[in-house]
Amino acid sequence: MSATSSPPATPHVKRTPVRAALSGWLGSALEYYDFFIYAQAAALVFPTVFFPADDPQVAVVASLATFGVGYVARPIGAFVLGHWGDTHGRKNMLVLCMLMMGISTLLVAVLPTYGQVGVLAPALLVLMRLVQGFAVGGEIAGASTMTMEHAPFGKRGFYTSFTLQGVQGGQLLAAAIFLPLAAVLPEDAFLSWGWRIPFLLSAVVIVIGLVVRRKVEETPAFQEKAATGEVPKAPIVQVVQENGADMLRVVVMALMNAVPLTATVFGATYATSEAYGVGFSTATYLWISVAGNLVAMVLIPFIGNLSDRIGRRPCIIVGSLGSTAMAYAYLHAISIDNVVLAFVFAIIMWGTVYQGYNAVFPSFYQELFPTRTRVTGFAVSQNIGTMITAFLPSLFAAIAPPESNVPLIVGSIVLGIGIAVAIAAFSARETFRVALDDLGKPGAVPIEKAEYERLRSGGEERIAQTV
Repeated sequence: MSATSSPPATPHVKRTPVRAALSGWLGSALEYYDFFIYAQAAALVFPTVFFPADDPQVAVVASLATFGVGYVARPIGAFVLGHWGDTHGRKNMLVLCMLMMGISTLLVAVLPTYGQVGVLAPALLVLMRLVQGFAVGGEIAGASTMTMEHAPFGKRGFYTSFTLQGVQGGQLLAAAIFLPLAAVLPEDAFLSWGWRIPFLLSAVVIVIGLVVRRKVEETPAFQEKAATGEVPKAPIVQVVQENGADMLRVVVMALMNAVPLTATVFGATYATSEAYGVGFSTATYLWISVAGNLVAMVLIPFIGNLSDRIGRRPCIIVGSLGSTAMAYAYLHAISIDNVVLAFVFAIIMWGTVYQGYNAVFPSFYQELFPTRTRVTGFAVSQNIGTMITAFLPSLFAAIAPPESNVPLIVGSIVLGIGIAVAIAAFSARETFRVALDDLGKPGAVPIEKAEYERLRSGGEERIAQTV
């Protein structure tokens, strides 16, 4: 297409960007609530409940490893669910994700403990975590694709960012559910039955999630491909052949998952574990998580909108380098048992600077792939990258024992990851001014800046007509 042409019009297909964004927000919040209550419990509860108490440090490493197992299942789920999303539609895939996540999390609530059934307890826990990981493997790719393909041209970054705001909301809810339980219940009660309450609430998640997701319409882009017979029979084969280099870039950029893992999973263990940590109370550390997520939720839409103005790559490069460099300061604050500094650095590292990456990757990743293979390309690549980072908390605990310089060792690994992510983002093509039908094409010509701004300024009128 020419440099001044407009994005293809699709008047026969109704777009509902606000409804799609709301569905993405709610669905991701509910599904990631399930995923992150496990993360909180893996750091705070499971070492005591599901593993033998003979060697507390080994129990900590093993518990964090079960958290990582969920990430191993994510690429498999991404492959299966991505295929389903590209061949049968985004909506059907997202409903399936919600069902699997909710049911598996609900079953964790009724698992027996190590003291009751021995090694069967951690085995069942791993099985439930595998189902969780399989389900979440398609969540971000499906939800953000659904939102982006409904969004008006020039506002894709803004609308798609709400999917990640929902993820932060799910993390916030997970921490907020644990806070009153950890603060009010005696430790024995919390460890025996109180921790099960957040998992039991997944019954509510299933009902709400299904209602929300069944109401949103399939995306116009997928409907058009289906109507013209352009739905691929083997999306993974096609996307590897056509966009293999972009898949590799996404794998590397997805290593940024190291930042939230360092902040929420390893950070919780380092701060609170009796066997490994420095003595923060559980309630104190959970408040750090709440504060960081609150700031992130406020910033995400603004950064998504910023990426629609200046581009995706600058936001991701600054976010990756800045947040990983801050890992030194954050972990140092924990090491000296300074709660105030830990709060401040958590908000700067994770709640603020990291959002330069976090708010933008849902739009950037999928814009690297064409409509016919978008969910598969995004989901498989991102989840391979996150799988690589999955066992970082367990690795950190193993190679940086309490008597070592934990902030230096762990911080250096995290910063190295940030540098690799920045290089991968810099090597990718910019996508924010490319029309939807041209995304994923290496030779696609962006809309000229003046024309792009003109199209963006007319977006609000189109939104009003399609909601």
